Amino acid sequence: MHQETARETHGADAAEVAKFDAIAHRFWDPAGEFGTLHTINPARLGFIADRASLHGVRAADVGCGGGLLAEGLARAGAHVTAIDLAPTMIDVARLHATGEALAIDYRVQTVEALASESPAAFPIVTCMEMLEHIPDPGATIQTLARLLSPGGSLFVSTLNRNFRSFMLAIVGAEYLTRLVPRGTHEYERLIKPSELASWARSAGLELIELRGIEYDPIGRSARLTADIAVNYLAHLRKPYERA
Repeated sequence: MHQETARETHGADAAEVAKFDAIAHRFWDPAGEFGTLHTINPARLGFIADRASLHGVRAADVGCGGGLLAEGLARAGAHVTAIDLAPTMIDVARLHATGEALAIDYRVQTVEALASESPAAFPIVTCMEMLEHIPDPGATIQTLARLLSPGGSLFVSTLNRNFRSFMLAIVGAEYLTRLVPRGTHEYERLIKPSELASWARSAGLELIELRGIEYDPIGRSARLTADIAVNYLAHLRKPYERA
């Protein structure tokens, strides 16, 4: 139901990056194309803050878009490195952070490059509304795991793949209510929690918790729920190395 920029890494999709880059200047308009992100961001940030210490901790926000979550992490005291493949999005993020007096290290960079440069360097890694836009999300989970320090937490949000999510997130949100632009999501790329859990195990991560995000388009509000049928958040953890 929501969208960040399409940050393709494994098999970069230049058309997707360009599509979101073209509307980057409207990222911080809560009534615009990214309005749903503004609404759900407090729930996303709360999910993270309730499960991990943020103050003074290094955090990597992968696929940061215009910086909505990155700014929330920074305000909570994290030292944030935020990456995206859309240059205009990064320009917008830097400008907005400057206006808010927030020191965030924004980069136009792939997650692979960051993992090679800073392996096991981040106790917190976030990747929101990105996995369903890339051709090989399992490989990206492997790379995200490389960023995590032992004991670190990876927080992911994405969309489930089933008839209900198709009707609500694609038919409803894109074609009926126009909450997000048409073509934002492809049903085949949506991700079942069982698939995410399998990729996590292959990457050496433990699935700690799944929570749904319930979005109310009329009241413009969002809350966490036990229902993971449509939008959901996942908390994954990298075990400490055995002696």
